[in-house]
Amino acid sequence: MLARLTRLLFLAHVAALVGLLWLGATRGWSAGAAIGLAALLLWHPVVLGIECLLMRRVTQRVNGTRVPAGRLLRAWLGEWRASSVTFAWRLPWRSSAEPDHLPPAARGSRGVVFVHGFVCNRGFWNPWLARLRALDRAFVAVSLEPVFGGIDDYATIVEAAVRRVEAATGVPPLVVAHSMGGLAVRGWLRAFASQGAAERVAEIVTIGTPHRGTWLASLGLSPNARQMRQGSAWMSALAAADPAPQAARFVCWWSDCDQIVFPPPTAVLPGAQSRAIEGAAHIALCFREEVWEDLLARLEG
Repeated sequence: MLARLTRLLFLAHVAALVGLLWLGATRGWSAGAAIGLAALLLWHPVVLGIECLLMRRVTQRVNGTRVPAGRLLRAWLGEWRASSVTFAWRLPWRSSAEPDHLPPAARGSRGVVFVHGFVCNRGFWNPWLARLRALDRAFVAVSLEPVFGGIDDYATIVEAAVRRVEAATGVPPLVVAHSMGGLAVRGWLRAFASQGAAERVAEIVTIGTPHRGTWLASLGLSPNARQMRQGSAWMSALAAADPAPQAARFVCWWSDCDQIVFPPPTAVLPGAQSRAIEGAAHIALCFREEVWEDLLARLEG
């Protein structure tokens, strides 16, 4: 569903851009046409910039810390590139480019379950899927549907993925989740606690997950966005259901320049292992080489 939606949006954006260029070339550039062209070309970096400035202001108000302007600028540029590739290429056109990999040779070696975040699909993970395939490691990457449903709706999807990797390898998998995906995994742990969900995974690595909610979700209207608001009833119930020892199985990556999950350290589950990277925004954080190397070490360990 999301792949089709993002394709339509991308094609509509390109059509509008071509149409404005044609009008400008044939009829001359009016002020309205010039403003429309600028909006089409710059809306993405402008929105990212607004999010970054909001994050900086909220973080300073809540934590009393101020992200250096130079670091924030570098994070904004990196996120512009990372999010452009993700939303204009991987999600709409490449969601099936790296199919799940469950080779016979993976028996006895730990595999990985990948869970993406809000308004994404499995194509988000393509760079890591290609690298794991080259190593002949087993993996399954899910697509969470419905896109704008409640987070609890995703528990059965995560359950099926864990069972597939576990059946193929005979070893509890490593679960890697980005953003809202980490909450979907926690929701799965709660929903399938009676079936020993926590014991059926080795570790859970979350990257930029709003474990304590995020300020930005206060602007969201969909059920899953409302659930991610700080202090929401859903977040409170999820925290109350988490057994204290379970948090030690989590590794939480976060950044001081995450423009989606803030203020820091809301991306760290209390009691979990905390891993910080300076100057990386929300999507770029996921593909930092430090995170990949840590993943490999955990697979081998």
